[in-house]
Amino acid sequence: MSRRPLSLSIYALAARALSPLAPALLRARAQAGKEDASRLGERLGRASLARPEGRLAWLHGASVGESLSLLALADRLRAERPAVTVLVTSGTRAAAELLAERLPAGALHQYAPVDTPGAVARFLGHWRADLVVIAESELWPNLILGAKARGARLALVSARLSPASLRRWRRAPRAAGALFGAFDLVLARDRDAADGLRALGARVDGVADMKLAAQPLPVDEGELARLRAAIGGRPVILAASTHDGEETLILERFAQITKDERFKPLLIVAPRHVDRGVEIERLATGLGFAAPRRSAGADWLGAAEVYVADTVGELGLWYRLAGLAVLGGSLVPGVGGHNPLEPARLGCAFVVGPHTENWPLYGALEAEGASARVAAPGELDRYFRDLLEAPAALAAMAGKARAHVAALDAEARETTARVLALIGP
Repeated sequence: MSRRPLSLSIYALAARALSPLAPALLRARAQAGKEDASRLGERLGRASLARPEGRLAWLHGASVGESLSLLALADRLRAERPAVTVLVTSGTRAAAELLAERLPAGALHQYAPVDTPGAVARFLGHWRADLVVIAESELWPNLILGAKARGARLALVSARLSPASLRRWRRAPRAAGALFGAFDLVLARDRDAADGLRALGARVDGVADMKLAAQPLPVDEGELARLRAAIGGRPVILAASTHDGEETLILERFAQITKDERFKPLLIVAPRHVDRGVEIERLATGLGFAAPRRSAGADWLGAAEVYVADTVGELGLWYRLAGLAVLGGSLVPGVGGHNPLEPARLGCAFVVGPHTENWPLYGALEAEGASARVAAPGELDRYFRDLLEAPAALAAMAGKARAHVAALDAEARETTARVLALIGP
């Protein structure tokens, strides 16, 4: 392997110098609830599971979105390469909790090691991966170059860099060239991402968003039937993956439609960060709503006006119950929107706010009448009213979204074959 550029050598030296601080920093993060205290050893490269014999494919996604985008690939590896062990790593507790529920049988999960030389060496030495697949923008130099040096084949999928990251990498072109040159396959998330990567000198082998190859969000069918019976015929609005500031906007608009006594709609609020459940309950009760929290065991959807769905891994349940979803991360600036594929696959009509820059797909959906954008919170009233009085219009919008995404999903599933080819039959 060619010699590391000076900037990456300096990075490795700095990481080595700072590595004695890593245990204390991880313990502090664990006390703040940001790390799993029982598995801190994994973050230092100390495996908590034995490595099975034979070939191993290691898939890595930093947080929930990236990790879940790899599930379709994990499923296909287990189905078509049953002799290959699948290891999935993530960096957040929320991702680990979801993966524990959704990984295919036989797949393993570990937390990703911090990018210090010692932690990386322990991790790579234990797992000895034959194939490494990294999602989106997790460009940790010691991990990537270390895996390459050990002979692994590497793929970067759904690759993208934020404008800020692109600017930083442009200041270190040799480092960027060394990192991207380590990959045997680079699939950009979209054409804009491909253009940005090529501007850094990276070889881009194609465009494919792994989120487009995913299966519909899962659901407990028994729980779905039970809650449908509890809700009865009431219209349901879902505020999905909301952030601070968005719940108040949605609750205030919801208050307007509840003044019409002909309807008794239910608003389900599923925050992006479930630890905000108590805060959202206070917001709702401050506006005069009863707002039970699911994490507290509340289960009276039949009478509730607002229900706080502050649990992990149940978004598939809420989308199936709702006639309309307002997708969070889009009503306030700074987030850039959330995944429109999830409601589209489940036939749930959805609307978004003006801030969806992280998801170019919204433009195509909107152009086809498969989604709608609201420029101001007051514009939500129209869609809330449609749910109550003209649900067929929303159903038609949902049908268009479902058809559009189904075509994209089929195309993306074909691209996973290129990744599997790296590990052979």
